[in-house]
Amino acid sequence: MFEQPFIVIFGAAVREDGTPSGALRDRVGAAVRFGSRVLPRPIYIVTGGQGRYGPPEAEVMADLLMARGVHPDYIVLEPTGKNTLRSVMAVTRLLKNARGPVYAATSAYHMPRCVLLLGIAGLDAHRSHASIGPASSKLLRRWWWRLRELPAIPIDCTALTWMKIRNKL
Repeated sequence: MFEQPFIVIFGAAVREDGTPSGALRDRVGAAVRFGSRVLPRPIYIVTGGQGRYGPPEAEVMADLLMARGVHPDYIVLEPTGKNTLRSVMAVTRLLKNARGPVYAATSAYHMPRCVLLLGIAGLDAHRSHASIGPASSKLLRRWWWRLRELPAIPIDCTALTWMKIRNKL
């Protein structure tokens, strides 16, 4: 049986003028580098809903992918995920009948949570091994992004496990 590789790119902020934040650009760039070097024709799933500004994160990421030469047939938009947990749930529904590995593409501080949640959801989850720079050039800001993951991991894992038990996923 043919297995299709998937790269799930998790969203990040869109600026007030509708342009991608540095984190969003970095995540898409890392995903494309990983996909072009390691995987045969991956399907890119861009997940991210409407933020405070501009179009949904998924739309901005799709435009970035196409600007980097990814054919639209290899891009799937998931524009409803307003946070990591909701993105994982939406991607899981999209991939419920799919076969193949699912690689997370996100910032380094965010990678453990994304891979863990995709795995709990029942997907063959892996990190993309893409190198993505720090969330900020400022040391305190970088630690802020890392530390906020500490409560998020057990909260999201518990919520997702509960949804699976109740057959809501």
